[in-house]
Amino acid sequence: MTLTVPNPTDREAIDPDGDHPVLDIVVPVFNEERDLAPCVRRLYAHLSGSFPYRFRITVANNASTDGTAGIADELARAIPEVVAVHLPEKGRGRALHAVWSASDASVLAYLDVDLSTDLNALTPLIAPLLSGHSDLAIGSRLARGARVVRGPKREFISRCYNLILRGALATRFSDAQCGFKAIRADVATKLLPHVADTAWFFDTELLVLAERSGLRIHEVPVDWVDDPDSRVDIVATAVADLKGVARLVRGFASGRIPVAELREQLGRDAPKTGLLRQLVRFSVVGVVSTLAYLVLYSLMRDGLGAQGANFVALGLTAVGNTAANRRFTFGVRGRTGAARHQFEGLIVFGLGLGLTSGSLALLHALTSPGRALELAVLVLANLAATVLRFLLLRGWVFHPRRQTEMSTR
Repeated sequence: MTLTVPNPTDREAIDPDGDHPVLDIVVPVFNEERDLAPCVRRLYAHLSGSFPYRFRITVANNASTDGTAGIADELARAIPEVVAVHLPEKGRGRALHAVWSASDASVLAYLDVDLSTDLNALTPLIAPLLSGHSDLAIGSRLARGARVVRGPKREFISRCYNLILRGALATRFSDAQCGFKAIRADVATKLLPHVADTAWFFDTELLVLAERSGLRIHEVPVDWVDDPDSRVDIVATAVADLKGVARLVRGFASGRIPVAELREQLGRDAPKTGLLRQLVRFSVVGVVSTLAYLVLYSLMRDGLGAQGANFVALGLTAVGNTAANRRFTFGVRGRTGAARHQFEGLIVFGLGLGLTSGSLALLHALTSPGRALELAVLVLANLAATVLRFLLLRGWVFHPRRQTEMSTR
């Protein structure tokens, strides 16, 4: 029986008694002959014991050159709920796009073959999609309540990447790359034709497009243990992800990505990002702050020296800059959180100080500059610090999610 929810911003609940599987969970693999069989059998046992509706496990073998294809076929013969799909080209995004586009299931999901994510999170991931509460669901290693075991290098890279997404694309989800996601098929049908990436950026592109289209993304804090045998090329993946971010920025700015059309078809409550307005106001505050900084620096240069004048001038303008951006750029009013904002603004100031002081130190190490060259170098360093400041203020200090959490405490 299909339940129609009266609230127009909600989807209809999914009928679990239809002729097709309710859930199709994809395991994309490339040269995973060692892990594939244990993963699929463990996943099958978990679903058989905890998921009450029809399901399918699809092994998406994308161009493996070892024994993965044969193992996938053996699993498909041994377990009726397992299907093996063989693709001639590599790419996780390509595999998910192909399988999801052809699937007849109501909910489409995927997880990594290493099973880094605790399978107990699978039911909380799927439930809001079945009920119509949400359109997509993602496992998050960065949400409150998640328990994660991984090295500091991967932790740092992951947090930096999500910070870039928040600053450049105004995203609100906390973890773009966790290999544990699900989407309603009716939503996927509309979004997938507009997702271009065929590799690791596929996840991010899908989520950003969904969020810009006004869809609801549900986050599940997960228990996650890093796979020490992971063969992901971190550097190459990071470069490809940054290129993907730039491509999305251009696509949204040019109107090539039909967000308005998708929002009209699918949207619930579309987020109002106001990126252009924020950039203009931030620029105005930045110009005033830079002028104030240069005046203060020039007045104190002879008495305190270059580094001392830079430290004091930057510190004074940082406090005023944070206060002005808090109210004028990001629209945060009232005293709640003001002290925390200033504290975090000082952290941002410390990074800016590192850029400007480092530039000064390098300049004086290379030559004996005149005052004009010194000021020119400082202006360039401050421009770089300004870009960093905007990303951190927008993606961290004044991020809407954090303001909402603070107001509800």
